[in-house]
Amino acid sequence: MKKIAIGCDHGGFDLKNAVIAHLKEKGYEVKDYGTYSKESCDYPEFGHAVGKAVASGEADQGIVICTTGIGISIAANKIKGIRAALCTNSLLAEMTRLHNDANVLALGAGIVGEGLAMNIVDTFLTTEFSGEERHERRIKKIEEV
Repeated sequence: MKKIAIGCDHGGFDLKNAVIAHLKEKGYEVKDYGTYSKESCDYPEFGHAVGKAVASGEADQGIVICTTGIGISIAANKIKGIRAALCTNSLLAEMTRLHNDANVLALGAGIVGEGLAMNIVDTFLTTEFSGEERHERRIKKIEEV
């Protein structure tokens, strides 16, 4: 089963805990990179931690959560080799895996409800990259920068 790295700031704390419970119920191995309370904190450190875990191979994929998903996805994307995608529905989760081989999912806890979030997570984690040449070529161009 896949190893999943997960992290959030205070705005994503409750949703992160719900996602962790959901993933464990499905049999995933989960490593929690924090935050561990609702006390105000800075999202970049958690986005970076998850990104580094995925980039190093310590985790197969990652999930990052803040209130909107924007800031923490930007932070995760600063790590070389990370393609973090902010998804607000299951179609986006499917397409970013099929076409972009995204390896980190970003969620906005204030944007998506818990039920939708679980559907997005499941879609992201079970959709494989298409491997089509045109998509591989485009990912390579992204990685070259």
